[in-house]
Amino acid sequence: MTRARVLFHVQHLLGIGHLKRAACLARAMEGADLAVTIVSGGHEVPGLDIGNAAFVQLAPMRAADVTFKTLVGADGQEVGDELRAARRDRLLETFADVEPDIIMTELFPFGRRALRHELLPLLDAAKARTRPPAIVCSVRDILVPPSKPRRRTEMLALARKYFDLVLVHGDPTLIPFERTFPLAHEIADRIRHTGYVVDPPSPGLVASGIGAGEVIVSAGGGALSEPLLRAALAARAMTSARDRTWRLLAGPSLPEPVFRDLIDHAESGIIVERARPDFTAMLPNCHLSISQGGYNTVMDVLAARCRAVIAPYAGGKETEQTLRAELLAGRGALRLLHEDALSAATLAEAVEDALSGPEPGQAALDTGGAAACARALREVADRRAGTA
Repeated sequence: MTRARVLFHVQHLLGIGHLKRAACLARAMEGADLAVTIVSGGHEVPGLDIGNAAFVQLAPMRAADVTFKTLVGADGQEVGDELRAARRDRLLETFADVEPDIIMTELFPFGRRALRHELLPLLDAAKARTRPPAIVCSVRDILVPPSKPRRRTEMLALARKYFDLVLVHGDPTLIPFERTFPLAHEIADRIRHTGYVVDPPSPGLVASGIGAGEVIVSAGGGALSEPLLRAALAARAMTSARDRTWRLLAGPSLPEPVFRDLIDHAESGIIVERARPDFTAMLPNCHLSISQGGYNTVMDVLAARCRAVIAPYAGGKETEQTLRAELLAGRGALRLLHEDALSAATLAEAVEDALSGPEPGQAALDTGGAAACARALREVADRRAGTA
């Protein structure tokens, strides 16, 4: 096989799930003899495991708040034309340097519309090549409804104009892509469901017993996790797990003053620390997992087959986490606590329900998304090279 080159653009704006999933996919691609360059437009994420992939950091941007209407740079100031131009130019320079066989965008054109100023020039430059690279979209199972219905028509037009393949990281037996993108039938020939992307922990680390018997409270990147963490602090004493260790994992985006205040208010038996790279190895051993409902965390919980309470984030126009959690709760895979009902008392009640109920049911989902994505891209590269 020829070692094909993949340029993978990803942008995380509030949480870190998009970049974590991209890292998992990059490692899987390496196993398919694909040379990956990740171009990241978000803030740095400590401890990110990208295997042997190359990593290019654009001038970072993030969302100012849950509305996603305003993007700010590393200095906290609203992003202006100068920074956008610098990002675009760096992206085009990287494209010229890498000379990829495949360009993969994460979410775009089904989201990240605010990045069109850099992504459309990249895609136009790709199409202008004598021998254009294949263009692929990597997208999660559920889209957030656009603010304006005509946005869906724009997404469809961009997908038709630029994209050869859309890899949907989900299982249509749980939710098909057309459930949240009703125009999917218009490009059905380009859509492939890969299954869910799961990043399993090291069996040896799991076997060490790390996290055994604990209640693990987590919230991904942590930017919007303060209500859940504070509720967990107060809920412990109200539950039958009051004598167990509760470990609160605060993501890197939780502000330091909030983190320190949580530590100050943690009673004996509660550990408050920053998110750990061995988090997924704790889940199979834990007594209970309490978390928000980000894609990656939910997949980690399902893979661990642990008892779980999910309190999905639902601020702004966010519907993705709640919808997925509702579907999985319907299969008996977890206990759902809606964010608008979150309090110490309701969390304690959800904990008791999860601990006293039956073992988590088999979600029976396809979780081979990383390997399937790598295989699909290998097929694309081979077709482009004329070897398949």
